[in-house]
Amino acid sequence: MRRMLQQVAVVGAGAAGLCAARHILSRPTRFAPPVVYELSDEVGGTWRYEERVGASDTGRPVHSSMYRDLRTNLPKEVMMFPDFPFDPHLSSFLPHQEVQRYLERYCQSHHIRPHIRFNTVVETVKPVVMTTEGGEEKTTWEVTSSDWSGRQKTETFDSVLVCSGHYSDPHIPDIPGIDNFKGNVLHSHSYRYPEPFSGQSVVVLGANASGLDISMELAKVGAQVTLSHHHPRFTFPLPPEIQQSSPVVAVEDDGRLRLQDGSVVQADVLMFCTGYNFKFPFLDGAQLSLEVQDQTVSPLYRFMLPPAFPSLVFIGICTLICPFPNFNCQVQFALAVLDGSVTLPPRAQMEDEVRWQLQEKLEKGVKQRHLLKLDQDQWEYCDALARSAGFPPLPPAMRSLYDEVWRQHDIHPENYRRLNYRLISDTEWELLS
Repeated sequence: MRRMLQQVAVVGAGAAGLCAARHILSRPTRFAPPVVYELSDEVGGTWRYEERVGASDTGRPVHSSMYRDLRTNLPKEVMMFPDFPFDPHLSSFLPHQEVQRYLERYCQSHHIRPHIRFNTVVETVKPVVMTTEGGEEKTTWEVTSSDWSGRQKTETFDSVLVCSGHYSDPHIPDIPGIDNFKGNVLHSHSYRYPEPFSGQSVVVLGANASGLDISMELAKVGAQVTLSHHHPRFTFPLPPEIQQSSPVVAVEDDGRLRLQDGSVVQADVLMFCTGYNFKFPFLDGAQLSLEVQDQTVSPLYRFMLPPAFPSLVFIGICTLICPFPNFNCQVQFALAVLDGSVTLPPRAQMEDEVRWQLQEKLEKGVKQRHLLKLDQDQWEYCDALARSAGFPPLPPAMRSLYDEVWRQHDIHPENYRRLNYRLISDTEWELLS
């Protein structure tokens, strides 16, 4: 009897969605070509720069958080999909335009574009549970989408891969008295370039990658920057225009910002570099036995699969990772689950494992909002996926170079991107300059 090919929907044509489509297309005996739904008119997701902020031409919110002069904080040797290197002539740390070109080349090389429905919004993704003749439950998925004209279409799939990203819905912490602030308030999602802030006093709230990066851009155009954060005080050299402070905790009646240490500062601009919320408006969390909060989604087995509905897969939900290699591992594991090569534990066992894993993190002092941060745990995580599904693990040189880059970043965050590297083998890399 001829085996039926699985029908898979992919939500999003950014890096994760393209990776999902590429691997589905490489398994033509198991999977039908995917249907990839993409909100915009081009591939790339967050890597596709839009100068406009707020709303796009269609009236929909601008998805990308890319700013004009962003360069990658990881070298291309660590960023790449393991089976698809960047152009070796490029420097290690790339402007965002080169990453966008890379994703377009990846899309073209793997013939993905014909399977993408551009300018298409996914409205709802609903499970339909049926009982087969043998008494087993089978879940299919109804995906309702609409094009720019508003014309709706509902289709049925065996599984859905959610690759819609999580860098488009700004997370803005609650600060008492914020309405008293007399200056300009914005989130880094709406920041594009530093020139409008020249000569102004700017308080940047948050000092992770974007906060530090944007502060340095602002300093170069003569803004006076207060970098407000909860980390231990940075000891590496910062430009003289950047002062560090404790977090902003409130806004006084006169509009001044009160800091955690009790001091107050006057500012023209308050810029939140405070991350993003998870938002999946097309999913009903309660129906899926999933809790979607601002910065966590739970329970997800292997950070991907809701135990109640493991044919719905979230790709790329973890943070502080090498994104493209991580997506590559997650997609291959997910497809091995969907085609039956990997057998999942029973639902209750998956839920227990997730609960235990999260509890262990909380007991170590990890905050609720950081539960999906992997950092050094990403390597064992990807290795475990590779072992389970039988695909090649990430090369050890990738981890070694990742660690070296962050060591250089901590020595001099302004200059570390001037260095260039080359992978010699799966286990070795070299510094070129």
